[in-house]
Amino acid sequence: MFGFFRAFDVIPQLNDDGPRLLVAYQGVPGAYSEFAALKAYPNCEPVPCPDFETCFLAVESGLVDRAVLPIENSLGGSIHRNYDLLFRHRLHIVGEKKFLFRHCLLANPNVKVEDLKSVHSHPQALAQCEKSLTNLGLVRVAVDDTAGAAKDDSYSVTRFIMLARKRIIPGTDKPFKTSIVFSLEEGPGELRKALALFDDVKINLTKIERRPLQKQASQTLADNIVGFPKGFGYIFYADFEASMAENRTKDAIGRLEKLATSLRLFGSYPADDSFK
Repeated sequence: MFGFFRAFDVIPQLNDDGPRLLVAYQGVPGAYSEFAALKAYPNCEPVPCPDFETCFLAVESGLVDRAVLPIENSLGGSIHRNYDLLFRHRLHIVGEKKFLFRHCLLANPNVKVEDLKSVHSHPQALAQCEKSLTNLGLVRVAVDDTAGAAKDDSYSVTRFIMLARKRIIPGTDKPFKTSIVFSLEEGPGELRKALALFDDVKINLTKIERRPLQKQASQTLADNIVGFPKGFGYIFYADFEASMAENRTKDAIGRLEKLATSLRLFGSYPADDSFK
């Protein structure tokens, strides 16, 4: 066993009418992430942060209660920076929210589209609007948050995760999602064996992604987590539709522990099925 089934301090889920929380987000007031924070925790006080890692550090240090951060987008794909930070830091996913956003081009009054030379926005927004920006012939300049981006595909869903210092208690009274990260021995068929464990118990995997194990993260975590490789290697992030309170999940994870060289639970939390 790698240890994440041992007793942890836990917190109850908070209702919308609960205490006013300090919730970190990346960007400035008016950014999509502030909107997501207020939707996730309507009574919260949003706290802007200059970058994603500052959000993680603010929660870890106790300066804020939660962080609400984007993790993937239906057009731009995974936000790898936040996946890497999830691995590097010791926070827990306690919820998710999905939002439909439509980007628009913002310019000074009376400026014509044909006079534009460049567009400044967050790299994810630039990626989501790639087709429109190419058609307009605009130079893309990456900045820290979405001050504005070109009109594009009207169906652009961004998934946000809510992070806390302590995990919540998973239940079975509603749909839950669970997020994990694991590593495997190198060799043919190892990943197939791992994924088959979930198929065997009829658990639907909604995401599986391989990421390189960064040297800094490897050295830091190898001292704290039994089994994490200390050299170059790969790790696999996975999300699946099941609660850690279910016997089938315990079965699959227990068998995966025996197969994997390392395994870590990010969180088991209520799923947002808004855009299924």
